[in-house]
Amino acid sequence: MSKIFDDIKLQYKIGDITNKVIYWNVGMFLLSLVLFFKFKEYHFDYPSWLALSSNPNNFLIFPWTFLTYAFLHSGFWHLFFNMFMLNFSGRLFLTFFTQKQFLGLYILSSIFAGLAFVIAYYIMGINTVIVGASAAVLSILVATTYYQPLMYIYIPLIGKIKLWHITAVILILDIMRILVENTGGHISHIAGAFFGIIYIKLLQSGTDLSRIVTIVIDFFVNLFQPKKSTPFKKVHVNTKKSNTTTKSKIVVKDKTQQQIDEILDKISQSGYDSLTTEEKEFLFKAGK
Repeated sequence: MSKIFDDIKLQYKIGDITNKVIYWNVGMFLLSLVLFFKFKEYHFDYPSWLALSSNPNNFLIFPWTFLTYAFLHSGFWHLFFNMFMLNFSGRLFLTFFTQKQFLGLYILSSIFAGLAFVIAYYIMGINTVIVGASAAVLSILVATTYYQPLMYIYIPLIGKIKLWHITAVILILDIMRILVENTGGHISHIAGAFFGIIYIKLLQSGTDLSRIVTIVIDFFVNLFQPKKSTPFKKVHVNTKKSNTTTKSKIVVKDKTQQQIDEILDKISQSGYDSLTTEEKEFLFKAGK
């Protein structure tokens, strides 16, 4: 059993962002089975602070549900097909783009699709909840298709087929089922697909929306990361008064030195014979 967990840890550690997001979704599903699954009714009962509700009284109080709903699923097959498509779409996306762009698109498309869901259902006056990664998955698929529509994909028993053909079929089925079942879910799917196109168009023009997610993530990481404390330096202060007095660097000539300088100047100008008897005598005494 421990070997299985070690293998899972290793796969998570060495895997790319697609692998990690799949692990996050599976992990949330297993945790939800323990906390929110009603075995008697055989369905999940997600709280309003996790699932995205179309009721403003809920999503205004719990705004993070615009993201958390994208990591929850209503059942095993719901999770399975979403993760299958996420793995397929993610591998294609990472052929052309970075892992940060993948995560940014997943998060931003989930939020955008969630907004489309609550707006549509608020207009229709319907109060319900939504869960699932479908909108984000479709956004990644459509983004890749918009960027490289003629890319060939090999499908067993069918052969080579262009990527845009696969995406077109999925979108058409979503549009056809909007008024039949799970209207809110299909609205969010179409919104996610639309956001995938917007994302690529902005990226091609030089605007990378995934930087917003990177900045926010870095902010919260730095916020909760313990700051490195600077080592305390103890400063010893000498409280004893110094007995030594500082001497001024300014030198003041005394009268004797001043007179000597004047006599020497006179000698340099007129010679020794120009000195008076008093000056010669003073200079003689100073020389001793």
